[in-house]
Amino acid sequence: MKKNWQMQQPDPGVVEKLSRELNYHPLTATVLVNRDIFTLTDAQSFLNISLSDLRSPFSLKDMDAAVNRIHKAIIENEKILIFGDYDVDGVTAVVILLNFLRYVGADVSYYIPHRITEGYSIQPMHISQYVRPNQFDLIITADCGSGSHQAVEAANRFGIDVIITDHHNISEDIPPALAVINPKRHDCNAGLPNLAGVGVAFFLLICLRTHLREIGYWDERPEPNLKEYCDLVALGTVADMVPLIEENRILSKTGLELIKTGHRPGLTALLEASAIRNQSLSAEDIAFRLAPRLNAAGRMDHAARAVELLITKDPNAAEKAAHTLNLLNRKRQDLEKGILTDINRFIDNNPSLLRRRSLVLYRPGWHAGVLGIVASRMMHNYHRPVVLISLQDGTGKGSARSVEGLNLYDTLAACEPFLESFGGHAMAAGLQIREEKIADFQDAFEKEIQRTTSPEILIPALQIDSELDFAAVSDGLMDELELLMPFGAGNPEPLFLARNVKVANSKIVAKSHRRMILSQASGYTTTTIPAIQFNVDDEDAKKFHFDQIVFRLHWNRWNGKKSAQIVVEDLQ
Repeated sequence: MKKNWQMQQPDPGVVEKLSRELNYHPLTATVLVNRDIFTLTDAQSFLNISLSDLRSPFSLKDMDAAVNRIHKAIIENEKILIFGDYDVDGVTAVVILLNFLRYVGADVSYYIPHRITEGYSIQPMHISQYVRPNQFDLIITADCGSGSHQAVEAANRFGIDVIITDHHNISEDIPPALAVINPKRHDCNAGLPNLAGVGVAFFLLICLRTHLREIGYWDERPEPNLKEYCDLVALGTVADMVPLIEENRILSKTGLELIKTGHRPGLTALLEASAIRNQSLSAEDIAFRLAPRLNAAGRMDHAARAVELLITKDPNAAEKAAHTLNLLNRKRQDLEKGILTDINRFIDNNPSLLRRRSLVLYRPGWHAGVLGIVASRMMHNYHRPVVLISLQDGTGKGSARSVEGLNLYDTLAACEPFLESFGGHAMAAGLQIREEKIADFQDAFEKEIQRTTSPEILIPALQIDSELDFAAVSDGLMDELELLMPFGAGNPEPLFLARNVKVANSKIVAKSHRRMILSQASGYTTTTIPAIQFNVDDEDAKKFHFDQIVFRLHWNRWNGKKSAQIVVEDLQ
């Protein structure tokens, strides 16, 4: 697919000053400036993170009310139910709330709905069929609940208090809960809109621990170290693809280091099952290797399997649970492959579909649990917003994914008359629709995208940080660039451009990846560097000279040694 290469143009004076003040390579300073980090103070805050730099969680709306109500439930031994979402963000939020409340001796249980049979978030049926019969006094949601007005109203009728912790988009008409802790509330001025659901739950625990400290609760028992929860906070934060800046950077960087210590048996077992070496763990590993396995529980079976993996302290039980998730993930991959083949065949037979700026496709029998992943792959393959809908008995359940430059949530809001329900973020959403309204929704969705975007949205952009000759790649530069991790949304991995590159030798591995030794001449010297290009097409695989390549730099670690490696992103 053709990509739009965009070379960034930072102010040379700002780069030179920052490089000198930090005593860092000019290229590292260039990358920082390209991420709107212009001053020494900002750079030091970005590079030297500390949990003490987190902003006050008490600034979140309704936090005091939530803390006081949970305190009451603890001291009066009331029954507490944590109601969570079935994705990694929701699962990790459930686990940290569960662990803390169990530690303080609360009578606490958890419930996560089945993705297929129950659907997203808490509903009135959960109140009548589970909460009330089991005599719960307090419900705390985890990564859900912002649109659950009817469920909250049902709980209120039975005298059951509800505390919502969530981060999904929320309307001004908030549910009538005792507390709604959501940084995206229109009346919340905390300045924390990027928190994941697990981040919101973590901030609640910080406030609860502080409140208990103030009343002397910890005088007779050890105060829990919430830093030990940061591995799970990092897991949920990275998996949910929220921007890895500000608080999310602090939490995810702290958590990644904690995961490497192997202190949680479930995560250690999952790393082994995923063939990830602890010391080389990255945010990319979480997003593309750990998260899919944890999500496979909710997609293919039940998310409780992921919860039990993360709470167990028994290494043997953890190993068995991780093995089960691995099997579920393989099953998920097979289903995903079948749906992708079906869709690609359909598009090949109907090429006019690609004249649209969106793809809205539907079919009976598609497994709803994997549609989000398939939609994400379709979005990357065709670079346009994608909505996939699985039909059953006249009702469609759909997953949607967007490209940079289009707010998916706002686009769906403009199509609300055709939808039974929807929710999500700018880049990902879920929806429910009646079958007879899908055609009208297709047209409305396309028209709204045509209205709010230009044709350029169909061309993926590569934001290149700087030109970089192979001869300038050094261990010191590589180590400095590694300090900018974790990379992800909001803090993309640096991209560089090199000219006049030759392929000294190459071979195809794993069917579609090209492993190469690349060389670049500079004066009388030639510098070589190992490289890999993923999913290479047949035409590129035959080329041995490129005018320009765009690439990322990675350390390749093995047996205690490390060497520089290029990952080719695009070439001409």
